[in-house]
Amino acid sequence: MAKNTRVLTVAVAAALLGGGTLGVVSANAAGTEESQPAAPVAAPAAAAKKATYQSTHLTVDAATEAAQAALDAAEKDGQRITVSVVDRNGNTVVVLRGDGAGPQSYESAQRKAYTAVSWNAPTSELVKRLQQAPNLKDIPGTLFLAGAVPVQAPAKGAPIAGIGVAGAPSGDLDEKYASAGAAALAG
Repeated sequence: MAKNTRVLTVAVAAALLGGGTLGVVSANAAGTEESQPAAPVAAPAAAAKKATYQSTHLTVDAATEAAQAALDAAEKDGQRITVSVVDRNGNTVVVLRGDGAGPQSYESAQRKAYTAVSWNAPTSELVKRLQQAPNLKDIPGTLFLAGAVPVQAPAKGAPIAGIGVAGAPSGDLDEKYASAGAAALAG
């Protein structure tokens, strides 16, 4: 036989052999229960509890209400501030920059809010912790200056948000306004 004829003959034989084997396997599989589509298996409740958790977050409306309350408290005192509200994960939900607030206040408010929610403590308390652990200030995104408070979930103790304020002449005032924002959510 010529070389082309031999290659063609081998290819045809392989196709017939493969097709026959496939047909036998398919015929055998069609008659078994195992070939039927399996119904989805529900995970046991215990396994589901181990694999998931629930978390509470502020709505955009609640975050806006808190930020506006902080801004209003500062404006009442004649202060020009920026307020940032972050969620439990430190993601910014709302930022309100008051009229005349300094350019540095935007980032400072966000970083203070992130710091408060990360450690579940007012940043004025966290500043004191720097004495025992000065390298805390090296953690990216944080700012250890007074002016932010965490927002607690009712009856859970875990923070659901952080409110940071920057722009007033002192961290104590910034924190006073952040607390006013948190208090607006409690009422």
